[in-house]
Amino acid sequence: MYLPEEPEEEFELNIVPMIDVIFAILTFFIISSLFLTRSESLPVNLPKAASSEVQERTRITVTVESSGEIALNREAIAIEGLQAGVRRLMNTTQETVIVINADEAVSHGRVIAVMDELRVIEGATLGIATEKAQ
Repeated sequence: MYLPEEPEEEFELNIVPMIDVIFAILTFFIISSLFLTRSESLPVNLPKAASSEVQERTRITVTVESSGEIALNREAIAIEGLQAGVRRLMNTTQETVIVINADEAVSHGRVIAVMDELRVIEGATLGIATEKAQ
């Protein structure tokens, strides 16, 4: 007795999910690379980070010293006047990078308060300064 042969199904390789994964990974690396900044300012003990880089286009530096005092481009300022001081310095530039140099001994809450004041400023990008780990 002869049985008819079943037709073989054609093999298909669907690469659409693989392309989606590649684009997701690419997006992650592009977005994560936008947050790497570094600058020089007042002498404070900065935390160490292996991925720190020098940021060449930095215009404004906010320093939080170990005592909790705040300086805007090396001039002491109260946290209440920080927004106005930064906006005054931004009048000449459209895009500004504000680098926060916070001593590693400063409380986390103090740095967050400074970032909260600066985050509402239109056209400003925040960065946190670190030292290259040895």
